[in-house]
Amino acid sequence: MKNSPSLSNRRTFLRSGAAIAAAGCLPTGAAFALAAPTAAPDKPSPVRLGLTSYTFRTLTRAQMIAAMKTLRLTLLNCKDAKDHLPMSSLDEEKAALADYAAAGITVTAVGAVYFKEDTDEAFRKNFEYAKAAGVKVIVAGDPAPTALPRLEKFVKEYDIRIAIHNHGPEDKLWPSPLTVLDAVKNLDPRIGCCIDVGHTMRAGTDVVAAIHKVGPRLFDMHMKDLAQSNVKESQVAVGQGIMPVRGIFQALIDIKYPGNVDLEYEIFPDNPIPGATESFAYMRGVLAGMGYKA
Repeated sequence: MKNSPSLSNRRTFLRSGAAIAAAGCLPTGAAFALAAPTAAPDKPSPVRLGLTSYTFRTLTRAQMIAAMKTLRLTLLNCKDAKDHLPMSSLDEEKAALADYAAAGITVTAVGAVYFKEDTDEAFRKNFEYAKAAGVKVIVAGDPAPTALPRLEKFVKEYDIRIAIHNHGPEDKLWPSPLTVLDAVKNLDPRIGCCIDVGHTMRAGTDVVAAIHKVGPRLFDMHMKDLAQSNVKESQVAVGQGIMPVRGIFQALIDIKYPGNVDLEYEIFPDNPIPGATESFAYMRGVLAGMGYKA
């Protein structure tokens, strides 16, 4: 069904507002407050916006820190990409953590971390990496269902939560967060989901409904947007597509989600800052329109 002219005009207005805010011509979210004048942004936002370091995977740690300062971000879901948070050396990991601390950046989770070998040695290495980073969440990329008992053992030992990341219809293990939930629902409550909203939509799962269903087992959120619900290559800056961002934020508020919403902007890897800037301007604007300081 084609969008009505009024809906198309509204989307155009919101997108242009995000671009204006991103360019610094308006305070972030001001254009969106105009779209909802009765919602004064006077309350602290219960939705915490962060970044996946994978978004800036072609940038060095120093470049990413500089970009985060420009974007006014302090929360980072960090990955072993470039020199962001190396896994190969504890000294290098500590050096990265010192850089983040000096910049006022908090590493909130590590990942995606992969559990390719179902052995105690391989699993312990991943948990030690998270422990050294001082985080309580590992975003896990591909643990096999048969590895879940071993994961549960290490979750209990380290008191670090596992958030299994779904990867859409081509992922034969974890296409949807509901697939994850079904597999872990009888395991330790510290084993749960990282909902990637784009992959969830492509799997044919209602993102808002999934948030409500996963509830207390939701430990991390990866935010992105799609122009077409079933096309991976249709990713766009948040606010340019069809992702129900406001509905997602409201669902997170409804379940009292304590974690972060981490932008995972995967397109234009050699120049991700413009799209990331627009994405955060839009998300902050949506929160402002809901009456929250972003």
